[in-house]
Parts: sequence; C-alpha cells; structure tokens
Amino acid sequence: MERRGPLAGVRIVEIDAIGAVPFATMLLADLGSEVVRVVQPGSTTSAIVPALYRGRQDLVLDFREPAAIAEVLELAAHADGLIEGMPPGSMEALGLGPDRCRARNPRLVYGRASMWGQTGPLAGQPGADINVLAMTGALHAIGTAEAPAVPLNLLGDHAGCALFLALGMVAGILGTQLGEEGRVVDAAAIDGVGTLMALTQSLFASGRWADRRESNLIDGGAPFYRSYPCADGGHVAIGAIEPAQFDALCAGLGFAPGTFAQFDRAGWPAMAARFAERFAARTRDEWVRSFAHGEACVTPVLSLAEAARHPHALARRPVAAGPTGAATAPQFKPGIGVAPPAREVSVREILRRWAD
Repeated sequence: MERRGPLAGVRIVEIDAIGAVPFATMLLADLGSEVVRVVQPGSTTSAIVPALYRGRQDLVLDFREPAAIAEVLELAAHADGLIEGMPPGSMEALGLGPDRCRARNPRLVYGRASMWGQTGPLAGQPGADINVLAMTGALHAIGTAEAPAVPLNLLGDHAGCALFLALGMVAGILGTQLGEEGRVVDAAAIDGVGTLMALTQSLFASGRWADRRESNLIDGGAPFYRSYPCADGGHVAIGAIEPAQFDALCAGLGFAPGTFAQFDRAGWPAMAARFAERFAARTRDEWVRSFAHGEACVTPVLSLAEAARHPHALARRPVAAGPTGAATAPQFKPGIGVAPPAREVSVREILRRWAD
C-alpha cells in the first residue's frame, strides 16, 4: 500500500545544514512531504545519522557553479517551501535569498533556521544550543544548586528551533492553500526557547518561582519530583506531585500516613534525605517492580540502550523504524509510519514530476 501522510503532495526544498534544519525536514518528510535535499559534493552528514535524514531525495549540486544556482531557483519555482540554515546573508550572497526565490514563486514559504534570528544585535554571530539556553534563562534554571546542567541539544536546536520551524512551514503553506501569498518564516532558537520558557517566566514574574535552581516544584527542589540513586548505582525518577501520588510514594517507601507535609518547603531537605536513604537500600529494578501498579509515578532512569528496547517504546514505534530507529510524532490513525531512507536523485527527475 502506498505510504501517504497528511502532508502528501507538499514539496519542500531543503538546503543541507546541521542543527535544526535536518530535524525539521525529517518531521515534514515523516508527515508525507516530498523533500528534496540539496547537498554539496562530498557531504557525509546523512551517513552519520541516517535516521535524521530519512525521507529525503538527495540532490548533489555545487554552489560554485552558476548552473547549480539556476537549478535551485527552478526547484523553488515549483516548490511549496524552501528551508535553509545558513548564516544571515549567505543565501542572498549566493543569489538564493527569499526575495529572488519568491520572485519566481510568490506562493513559496521560505523557512530560515538560526540561533539568533535574521535581525537584532546578535544576528550573524556564532552561537550554539548552549549559548541560546544561557541567553534565555533556561540554562540558569536547569541543573543542581551548584551548577547548570546541559540538556543535550533538545531545547535549543530541536524544540526551540526545529519544531517552531516545522510549525511555521505548515502554517505558511496552509495559508497559501487558503489564498495567501507565501511568507518568510524566521525560526530563531532564541525566540523558540523564550516561548518554551513562558510558564517559568510567568511564574517568576508573579512571585511563584524562586530564581535559584533546585528551589521550585519542578526543578528538583521538591523531594517528590527528582531522581534518586539506588543500591546498584541506577536511578529512579519520581513525579509524585498530586497528593494521592505523594501518599502512594510515601506508603511504598514504608512511611506512615502523615509523616510528611508535602508542600511544607521548610521540611523538604529532611524529607529528601529520608527518601534518599530508603531508595539507596534497594536496586533500581526492585523499586520499579515495587511501584509497578501504584499511583506514585516512579519510573526507572533508562540508559539509551534500555530505552530503545523498552516494551512501551517498541509498542509505540512504527515497525519501519526498527528496534533502534527513531519513531515520529505525533502519531496518526491510521498510522503512516516513518519515511523511507534517503536516496539520491537528479534535477531532471525532480522537475519532470514537479513541472507537470
């Protein structure tokens, strides 16, 4: 049966880049878009992390050749969207900026991914995921009381930029289908992470969030919302925020009802010490089995290898992704699975279909 997603028929040109761009276009490809990824000769990015580049048709073009620029413009003339992640001004210097591309195709939605955005004092400056987190307050808010923790590149590159870029592309293309002209989507990680921090910043502004790590309900400050080491060196994660969950946690640890006042912050250090003592007495998996059927919200902290093999992950993952392949989200009913592996194509092959 032919694989069709909700974005079937949408045509995207991806200018090869690292960071947010491949993640955003992976999502669009998984949802059914036809994505042509323009790569420079000798590129090996898709071989390193093939799951991230699935669903692409790879087109090798050398931007040093004028003919290559003309071919990208021709693709843009027949596409619904174009996505790039070069430093501000680079695409204009190549002759592939949004004004020139949209002169060929006014309905084109032109997506731009960056750390700092296309305008502002930091536009064009180098920066990585961690720098964006540092500048939005997110890095300050995550970690132990002693030092910030680095949450991989999940917040800046992927959540802060790629997800907002994909959303912006879908919104822009939907607009063109409703009769609007195309738009330029300026997806900056600094904006996306700032948006993700809306709840925390709002709580802080209203006096309900202390501006110190491990001092709040969901930043590791609460003894019932953090992880604890176990006897075997493994860890369990606790998310017992609701009173019924907290009661179940205390009962599972062997404490009598009323031993602790859950939201008495003055008592949190002593509560945490007693929780830690109990968890340290048994192995991770023993605790997981003990809490398996209760309300306490106790789960194991799984390694990458364990997470890939967990029965729930396997049950939710499309068969096409394989035992360690990345699944896609959100899921649709009926399901569409993940996009197939990347393959190389020619400009002629693409334009033969797109120009019809």
